[in-house]
Amino acid sequence: MKGLLHLIQKILFLGCLLFIGNVYAQNYPSGPVKIVVPFPPGGTTDILARVLANELTKKWSQTVVVENKPGASGTIFSELLAHMPADGYTLMVTATHHVINPSLYKNLKYNTRTDFTPISLVAGVPNVLVVNPAFPAKNVQELITYAKANPGKVMFGSAGTGGANHLSGELFKAMAKIDMVHVPYKGAAPALNDLLGNQISVMFDSIPGVLSHIKAGKLRALGVTSLTRSTALPNVPTISESGLKGFEALAWFGMYAPPQMSPELLNKISSDVLAVLQSPQVKNQFSEQGADAGNMTQAEYAKYVDAEITKWAKVISDANIKAE
Repeated sequence: MKGLLHLIQKILFLGCLLFIGNVYAQNYPSGPVKIVVPFPPGGTTDILARVLANELTKKWSQTVVVENKPGASGTIFSELLAHMPADGYTLMVTATHHVINPSLYKNLKYNTRTDFTPISLVAGVPNVLVVNPAFPAKNVQELITYAKANPGKVMFGSAGTGGANHLSGELFKAMAKIDMVHVPYKGAAPALNDLLGNQISVMFDSIPGVLSHIKAGKLRALGVTSLTRSTALPNVPTISESGLKGFEALAWFGMYAPPQMSPELLNKISSDVLAVLQSPQVKNQFSEQGADAGNMTQAEYAKYVDAEITKWAKVISDANIKAE
């Protein structure tokens, strides 16, 4: 009899928790929501996060603000997020760095696989190889020829060691068999500033971050890193079709929450974010920036994140890339 009573009490308790969770999720959000971008303002992550925040503000009828908290390739704020309450009021939109960092930094104070709740794939973006207009190369083959004639003299910038644009450059170096010098920055924006100022000559960056400069003639696009041409830059060939057959290196951006979020709240937020991402206005805004809006379910995204951590661990190990 006692066992039956205990079972009934347990069922009632779990039912109460489920009810409370559902009520909380249904009433979410009841106040402002903060999306933190762990990189400086002006980069691709920041641009996409602000589009998303603007549309979520409309959907939720609550203010959704974007805050920039850069540092150490996103690891500083990631550590903070891992210890925050999973109430949905602080979220993070970050780049591919998040799944690359575990293989670069051996002393991270969090476990990327378990200390975050993956919410949604925000967007996928091919990188584009750009040069300062003063640089002599007009296409990919001319860049390769110039670099071979001037080993160690071509400097390419990135948003930081181990990021998608850095790894694009390393892959390019390996496949083209050239020697370029990597110059890491604390974010894409400062690297871009030096490229525009001709302090460095070459950079791989995501299309949204440099598209306006390409259109204005302040940068020259030599090739995109996807296997097919970008709709945002239809006249720019792929690097694969420019002589390095099979070259592909994509950047992607995702949303995360602290760990142990309730299933009800997770379903609410991920469903709302996916609905916004699939809206025509967001698709169009992302497309104008050269980005493809994410269309994965939360479960699909969680599996994708886990697979990406494994994939980049192998790439970094094979290339012997070390954090600086």
